[in-house]
Amino acid sequence: MSADVFLDTNILVYLFSTDEVKKRNTSISILKNYDCVTSTQALNEFCNVFTKKYGVAVSKIKENVGNISKSCRVQLVTEQIVFKALDIKDRYGYSYYDCLMVASALESDCDIIYTEDMNDGQIIEEKIKIINPFKHL
Repeated sequence: MSADVFLDTNILVYLFSTDEVKKRNTSISILKNYDCVTSTQALNEFCNVFTKKYGVAVSKIKENVGNISKSCRVQLVTEQIVFKALDIKDRYGYSYYDCLMVASALESDCDIIYTEDMNDGQIIEEKIKIINPFKHL
């Protein structure tokens, strides 16, 4: 296994996509090839997407969240992470919720955040690199 990587919500959503096959396969490959971390925030957003956008049954969402939790370490969003997110927002200008993801990834000692929502290639706090794994699909 490689260094720890953080999975943003969109990576989790694509793990279960039926209409975005290339993105699903890329997400599955990341999960298989890295020690993955996500956050309680990402799990909450995942649940929201599958209930509101896709109308998936609660029992299926619970099953999917359970599978994600077995495959990824889950970082709890703490008060310390909230304060770190605000510092990141002030410095880098991302939305607060994206900054919360970055702060969770930093707290989890990850080297990479996989997401399609932030600036591909940017390095935050001289520590963590943002990578869009779908950039060349």
